[in-house]
Amino acid sequence: MASHIGSKTFMLIGRCMVPDINNAVKVQVKRLALDERLLMYFPSYETYYAKNVENTCNPGDVVLIQQLPQRMTKYVTHEIKKIVYPLGDVTDPITGKKAVGHEYREDMDFRNQLYGRRAPGGFDYSKAPARGSQKEKLDFTYKDVYQKYHVFEKDDDPYAV
Repeated sequence: MASHIGSKTFMLIGRCMVPDINNAVKVQVKRLALDERLLMYFPSYETYYAKNVENTCNPGDVVLIQQLPQRMTKYVTHEIKKIVYPLGDVTDPITGKKAVGHEYREDMDFRNQLYGRRAPGGFDYSKAPARGSQKEKLDFTYKDVYQKYHVFEKDDDPYAV
């Protein structure tokens, strides 16, 4: 069913998930399906695999994907055209300004110049490293998490919950 619906559309927008295949990323696309009885739309999710050769896409990023003219493999049917919004770096879609919570970063910087910082040594967004600098050290969001059923004496697996 997913390939039937995906063939009608030129481009799709979705959220990246943890990949299962090398050089590809799993993209979850949200669609609204009409319920004939209630005459209401409800969300339904479809999963596509997109080519990610450069490994630029991380889990949680919002990406734009396009269908390939010919399938690469049995599962990979799309390619990533653009990373629209990287995870953690919130951008207002209308103004294009970076935001934190409900206010823009520019407004926060302007307020800090006028009145000074609220706390000395507070977080500075302009000096923050890009996402992925803590990969393999403290950031394990790109790894698939699983349920741990047994407890052993030497248990140092960071991917188990």
